[in-house]
Amino acid sequence: MADFDVVIVGSGPGGYVAAIKAAQHGKTVAIIERESLGGICLNWGCIPTKALLKSAEMFHEFQHAKDFGLSAADIKADFPAVIKRSRDVAAVNSKGVEFLMKKNKVTVIPGTARFIAKDTLEVVAKDGASRKLTAKAFIVATGGRPRQFPHLPVDGKNVINYREAMSLPVQPKSLLCIGAGAIGMEFGYFYAALGTQVQVVEVLDQVLPVEDKDVAVLVAKSFDKMGIKIHLSTKVAKLEITDGAVKVHLDKAGQVEVITVEKVLVSVGIVPNTENLGLDLAGVKLDERGFIAIDENCQTSNPAVYAIGDVAGKQLLAHKASFEGEAAVGHITGHPVPVNYNQIPGCTYCQPQVASIGLTEQKAKALGRPLKIGKFNFMASGKARAISHPEGFVKLIFDAEYDQLIGAHLVGVDTTELLAELSLAMKLECTAREIMLTIHAHPTLSEAVMEAAADALGECVHQ
Repeated sequence: MADFDVVIVGSGPGGYVAAIKAAQHGKTVAIIERESLGGICLNWGCIPTKALLKSAEMFHEFQHAKDFGLSAADIKADFPAVIKRSRDVAAVNSKGVEFLMKKNKVTVIPGTARFIAKDTLEVVAKDGASRKLTAKAFIVATGGRPRQFPHLPVDGKNVINYREAMSLPVQPKSLLCIGAGAIGMEFGYFYAALGTQVQVVEVLDQVLPVEDKDVAVLVAKSFDKMGIKIHLSTKVAKLEITDGAVKVHLDKAGQVEVITVEKVLVSVGIVPNTENLGLDLAGVKLDERGFIAIDENCQTSNPAVYAIGDVAGKQLLAHKASFEGEAAVGHITGHPVPVNYNQIPGCTYCQPQVASIGLTEQKAKALGRPLKIGKFNFMASGKARAISHPEGFVKLIFDAEYDQLIGAHLVGVDTTELLAELSLAMKLECTAREIMLTIHAHPTLSEAVMEAAADALGECVHQ
């Protein structure tokens, strides 16, 4: 007889959600975690970074108090206090997961796990004590870690990754972010808003490479206004640490420029935590990129083993991990909810914020699909002007043949909060006319969604 119905390795947003869902289905559940409950997301990723960014946003707003008819003199950023608040927020959220595990009667087992057979895990605690666990089903949710390159050696002091970036004891005077994806752009905004001289280098020809080009161009312009210098189509050839600073050799089409900064943040991707898991002994195969290979139900080559979250590749996002947790448990319990990876939303929380789902205009055109594109600028939004944030737009992409929403791209203040409507619209296969005829409250930023749909039909009112 198995020790548990379901055993989950890793307690991030995929693992702990899967644990709760399995318990709700009446399963006996254990979850194994070697660090803090909540994984990277709650402790070192999504949540504490948003706490940092909120501090940066407020500080930036205070600098423009006169725009709102207010006077705010001698506003200063207390960097250690900003960092402490972020760490406190993370600690509270981790405690929240601990409460949820108790509430749902999930057994939490501290330690490191590895398969020693197809149906057996060995768990080793910090004190070296070990135990064996069997289960009817296993879910691997071990996440990922920053990708490293030999010529970009991270020492944790001068050359750092995201963990050090959110817990530095002293604010650096200058910072270079290598990589213009979500991590590089969020930290770039955070530090620049607090007064650090920031530069960003990206090997591709646009910031936020997975986003629609129009969105990327606007964000780059906004960063430029903040004084952030962006180096596109540029690679870092070499780093030299000298006297507490870093000399960075930038190579753009063979032309080398050397700049000196206090800190370098390396944010060039994630690799899966698959080592030392005994996956070969469990009969679990990896894909060509080294992630665990799964099907639409998150099932691996071993029918008793599932994989979710960053360790399973595709979009490396917390909410994707959570839904995969539901999908895995659904399949285990006979209530399948397959994952549609074409409908995973994505958000970047710099300012202006970026939110998107589905195809970009560039990808849709590459597929040869006939399109209707609607765009509404926040400059024409009464609410956006009232709150003094007229920057950005909502851009919607429809299949011209069926009038169906296939892509949504938003950039501007709080646009991450507007995306859920469009995620639902895409799931329900809504048309431009259905979105246009949905009554949106006035005045709200969400009216831009309605107006963009109307624009695609040539019926926009306020622009």
